[in-house]
Order: sequence, then C-alpha cells, then structure tokens
Amino acid sequence: MKERKEITAYSVGIGLLMTVIFSAAAAYLGLKVGQVFEAAIPISIIAVGMTGALKKKNGLAQNVIIQSIGSCSGVIVAGAIFTLPAIYILGLDVNFTQMFLSSLLGGFLGILFLIPFRKYFVKEMDGKYPFPEATATTQVLMSGEEGGNSTKTLVSAGIIGGLYDFIISTFGAWAETISTTFTHVGQIVADKAKVVLKLNTGAAVLGLGYIVGLKYAFIICLGSLLVWLVLIPGMNLLFGGQVIDLMGTGITQTISEMSADQIFREYARHIGIGGIATAGIIGIIKSAGVIKNAVGLAVGEFSNKGVKKEASEDISMKIVVTGVILTLIAIFGFFAFGGVVSNIWQALIGLLIVAIISFLFTTVAANAIAIVGSNPVSGMTIMTLIITALVLVAVGLKGDKGMAAAMIIGGVVCTALSMAGGFVTDLKIGYWTGTSPAKQETWKFVGTLVAAATVGGVMLVLNKTYGFTGEGALVAPQANAMAAVIQPMMSGGNAPWLLYGIGATIALILNFCKVPTLAFCLGMFIPIDLNLPLLLGGAISWWVGSRSKDKKINDDRVKKGTLIASGFIAGGALMGVVSAIIKFAGADLFMHKWNTCKDGALCSGAEAVAIVPLILLVVYMIKASLKKD
Repeated sequence: MKERKEITAYSVGIGLLMTVIFSAAAAYLGLKVGQVFEAAIPISIIAVGMTGALKKKNGLAQNVIIQSIGSCSGVIVAGAIFTLPAIYILGLDVNFTQMFLSSLLGGFLGILFLIPFRKYFVKEMDGKYPFPEATATTQVLMSGEEGGNSTKTLVSAGIIGGLYDFIISTFGAWAETISTTFTHVGQIVADKAKVVLKLNTGAAVLGLGYIVGLKYAFIICLGSLLVWLVLIPGMNLLFGGQVIDLMGTGITQTISEMSADQIFREYARHIGIGGIATAGIIGIIKSAGVIKNAVGLAVGEFSNKGVKKEASEDISMKIVVTGVILTLIAIFGFFAFGGVVSNIWQALIGLLIVAIISFLFTTVAANAIAIVGSNPVSGMTIMTLIITALVLVAVGLKGDKGMAAAMIIGGVVCTALSMAGGFVTDLKIGYWTGTSPAKQETWKFVGTLVAAATVGGVMLVLNKTYGFTGEGALVAPQANAMAAVIQPMMSGGNAPWLLYGIGATIALILNFCKVPTLAFCLGMFIPIDLNLPLLLGGAISWWVGSRSKDKKINDDRVKKGTLIASGFIAGGALMGVVSAIIKFAGADLFMHKWNTCKDGALCSGAEAVAIVPLILLVVYMIKASLKKD
C-alpha cells in the first residue's frame, strides 16, 4: 500500500497561514467579547474547499495536517488572553518577549505532557467518550472525501445552522438567549427569589448537545440546576441582607441587591471551581495506573527497556522526555532571567508550580474535552493563580512584582492545559482518519511557535490601540476575573476557601454516589444558558435513536443526525468568524433598539420571537435525521 502524503509544502504552508490569520482573529474576538471561537472547524472547512478547488491528491491526509497545525491558534490564544492582559489591567507592564515565551513554553509543555496519554484517550477509550468537537471536525474533513448524500446533508445543515447563527449575532433579528425574565412574572421571581433560567438559542450549541448525548448532557444540566435553582436562591434566602466579601475585593452590595448573574459570578461559580479541582484530583487518583503506565513507557524507552512497538506511532519517548527536560530548563531560565521573579529560588518555585500542575491537570483537560468539548481551563487557572500567589507570598514575592509574576506563571500553566485539551481533539481526528500521530505531534510544535509569536504581537497592538482599562477599552472578561482574584491575594486578601470547600464536598459526595463528577461540576461552572441547549440536543439524539424497533435503523438515524449536528457546529463556527470580521471592520448592523434588555425592565420581543426559529430548527433536525436518503 502506497503511503499517503500528509506533510507537503502545501499542507504545512496553508496550516501556518491559517495559524496566523486565526490567532489574530481569535485574540481580538476573545478580548472584545470574552469568547474564543474554536478554529479547528472553520479551518477544516476552508481546507476542504481549497483542496477540492485545486483538485489536490491525498486531500484528506493534507487537510488533517492543515487543521492540526492551524488549530494551534485557538488554544494558544485562550492560554494568553485569559491571563496576560490582567497585567495591563493591574497597571503593570509586560513586554513582547514575556508574552511570547509564556505562550510558547506553555504550548510546548502541553504537547509533550499529552503525548504519553494519547494511546489511552484516543485508542483505549474509543467509543466511551463522545468527543463532540472531534466528531464534528472529522465529519467536515471526511465530507470532502466521501461526497454523495453525506456531503449534501452536512452542507445543507451547515448553511442552515450558519445562516441561523449569523442572523442572531450580526443582525439580532431574535435574541441569542431566552431568559425566564422576559415575562413579567419571571422578572418578579428573578428580583425577589433570584430564580432565573436561560437557554442559548444558537444552532451550534444545539448541535454540540446532540453529539454529547443525553447521558452526559443530563448530568451537566443537573450541576447547572443545582447552582441556579438551589444554591443561588438559597444564598439570597439565607444571607440576602448581608454584604459578603470573601476575597477582599471591596464588594458593597448585599446579596439581595445583586442579580442572579452577579451572585453566580461572585460566589456560585467558585463552588464550581472547587468542584472541578476536586473532580480533577479524584480523576488523577483514579487514573494513577494510566499515569504510571505513561511515565513507565517514557522512562522504559529512554532506558531501552520499554516496548517500542507500542510507542512507534508517536514521537519517540526519548524525544518526549528530552523535550520535557529542555522545556522545563527553558521555563526556569525564563523565570530567573526574563524579569519574571526576583531570584533563583523564586524561579525554582515557579518552575515546580508549572511542572506539577500542568502534568497533573493534563488528564483533566483531556477528559473534559472528551466529554463535553469544553475545557474548564479558566477555572483551573484561577486555582493555579491562588496556589501561585500563596506560595510566592510565602517566599517573599508580593506587591506589583508578585502580581506580574503570578500572571506570567499562570499564563504558562493556562496555555499548557489549553493546548493539552485542544491537542487531544486533533489526535482523535487523526486516529479516525488514519493520520500519523508522530507527524501531527511534530508539526504541532511549529504551529505553536507561529501562534505564540502572532498572539504576542497582536496583544501589544491591541493594548496600544484600545487598551484594557478606561472608556472604549477591550472587555477581556477572563483577564479581569483573574486580576480580581490575584490583586487581593498579593495585598493580604483571601481566596474564597469556603466556596471551594463546598464545591469539593459536592464533588466527593458525587464520587461516592458513582455520578460522573467532572461532568456534573462542569455544569456548575459553565453558565446555564450554554448547558440547557446541551440537554435539548441530547434529548433529540435520544428521540431520533429510539423510534424504531430495528437497531440498524436507529443507528443510521443517529449517524445522520450527527452529520446534521456537525453541520450546525461547522456553519455556526464559520459564520461566527464572518460576523467578527464585519464587526472588526466597524459595521454595526445589530438592531439594538429591538434586541436590547434594559436593567429593571422587561426585555423586548426579541426573546419571545426567538422561540419560533428555535422550534423550527429542532423540527428540521428531527425530520432530517429520520428522513431516508
């Protein structure tokens, strides 16, 4: 059998071009609105279109490499913009070299730490996790290869889902989120009892729910409902008249004066973070055998005692171990001599924090992506920042210097975990399409280098153009949250240990009851408007796959539904980029008067109207899935 050409001047060149373009676009959008769009799908669509137009041979093989290299953009951007802008927000300074090295070294570490776990997550657990994002991307890539009815179904769904989401984000013809507050009764209940439910109406999120499936979607939603129907109203009921400032951030409002959203951001979300961290630790303990085998494989091969046949699909473990050692040395040098900390001892402490947390939580990031397609990297980064702050203060590094150091150290960890989560998706796609893991792993380093340089440059430009503080500044919500956490910690404040403890207790109870703990805790952390559509999509998947007594018919229907869901995700992702470009160009086509909710007033009819297109979308999804080709 003739070997497919995967690595060509075309696949590498286009992959790197996509990396530059999407790194810049994702950085701007992420800092502007707080959402980092996933680059893998739009890059895949562009790649399939280009190879088809150019009639390239080995189109699928090259497109997988283009996607794998190009997707470095989204994960590097997420790692950088969640942390580094916080340095500017705190009134401090960070230079290009520091931003570049933070992203580069964090990205390299994430790649190297994940490689030993590839076999477990990608091969051994095949069929046990939904891998929603990898599923959607693979469907897009395969469509260019298969053609026929599958392509028609995917393209049709992509057009419908893309136009649907484009109309929402660009024009605001109907609301992106339906809330119970759009009725008079719902508004009263929200004001008095702090009970609010929200549903994102987007096609992409609905498609994601379909692929996640009813089981995991239900568990995720249970976590959300616990927070929004029990914990938030419970806090208002028990402590409504009190001002509770657990972190020393200067909160002056009583609980009853806050909205449900504010209570979630200031308090309840931290319960989710505590739950995720504990679920992660539980997962690490349960995966001790997997971690031991991965480390044993690396050490064994390094000493020529391992079974090399098992590792032959990946980069040599000798190279991985050597790469880890060199990267850690580089991180130490960066901390010690790059203006990050004050002395060698503090650099060593920073290195230990990065190495231990990044390695241990690699499996958590990979697990989260495999289950729901969402990486709780911001939650894990907040935990990292708190640990870093406590340790740095203990070794004499605090104040402005300590805050900047904590953010850069957190940036390295954040990027490593973001990369680990994103890369497991790439490797899963490669596994399904028969791509060489070693080639994906090798060229991932090149993509990371280009993405890190691009993101560092873009952040400097955006800081000079817009800034991160004052009127007209970029919102950078995650970075602002990180700044709010770290400032009091470095100034004698506290972490919300009580809330983390509640989250940890919930996670331990869930584990005892054999409930998938990480999925439940992800639901507690991710806003409810993004979780309820998962349940709707999962319910559609169950409905489609249970109408017939013939298992084959059910399986075929579910498969067709997966194509439609993938089309929704792909179309939504692509048109999200188009919408961002339109906004970047300064064109404001949004119907603000029609689709804007004012504080203390009922929302416009845009929410009520949104119910109709959502129902039509659901009906289309069901009917198209059940229809015979």
